[in-house]
Amino acid sequence: MTISTELLRVAVPNKGSLSEPSSDMLREAGYRQRNDSRELVLQDPDNHTEFFFLRPRDIALYVGSGRLDVGITGEDLLLDSGAKAEVILPLGFAGSTFRFAAATGSGRTLAGLAGCRIATAYPGLLAHYLAERGIEAEVIRLDGAVETAVRLDVADAIADVVETGTTLRAAGLEIFGEPLFRSQAALVRRSGAAPSAAVDQLVRRLQGVLIARQYVLMDYDIADHLVEQAVAVTPGFESPTVSPLRTPGWSAVRAMVPRRDTNRLMDELWEIGARAILVTDIHACRL
Repeated sequence: MTISTELLRVAVPNKGSLSEPSSDMLREAGYRQRNDSRELVLQDPDNHTEFFFLRPRDIALYVGSGRLDVGITGEDLLLDSGAKAEVILPLGFAGSTFRFAAATGSGRTLAGLAGCRIATAYPGLLAHYLAERGIEAEVIRLDGAVETAVRLDVADAIADVVETGTTLRAAGLEIFGEPLFRSQAALVRRSGAAPSAAVDQLVRRLQGVLIARQYVLMDYDIADHLVEQAVAVTPGFESPTVSPLRTPGWSAVRAMVPRRDTNRLMDELWEIGARAILVTDIHACRL
């Protein structure tokens, strides 16, 4: 397989919660990233890639129009934009949940939204949700915070990103109903775009970063008669590597294990009889 030499044009968030994590992930994937936040276009000739730093809300539109090949943006912003673009790789950061809220004690329910005024900074996302469920309501677009819309009688309810709900409670609101949408950062591409070796290469690299962040390498020594019991604890991504040690009757085992389970697995291996248990970060991989 040859490495792609076609020029790849990538949109990266310029500001906000998506910006730094996106650049960090691309940097870990081996791409050059800017050192000056004032740079809006960056050339990476070694990887035949050109990066454009744009407002997160605009990225889906540029990608959907075909002006840029791919971009990193929020799934919420993609849906809200109505752009002809689709997710090709969820990236696992910048998670958010959209919920409805109304005045505390109002008894508002999803079934009671018909005919209501609903304020939001994501009118496209909200309209999509309402249309899917056949709910006819007035969508009021507001830029920025929408928590005061109910108190000022601009709306009967709001639809907004909710983390802890503290801000809503401070504004005299309470959450009701199911979440409208759960979002995360994603790599997006124009719907129906032709296959591209450069895009495939970018996807493989980002997948390698995602796996490297989720897994570590675990090495340990174990008596031969306990190997099967130990590898049942650490089966690896596909299969562990088992090598004989110089000491007769002992083997060395290496396996990829989920990062979040590291200490629990070390405890289990120690109880079985494993010794010299070591954990190593994975910086990049292809699986």
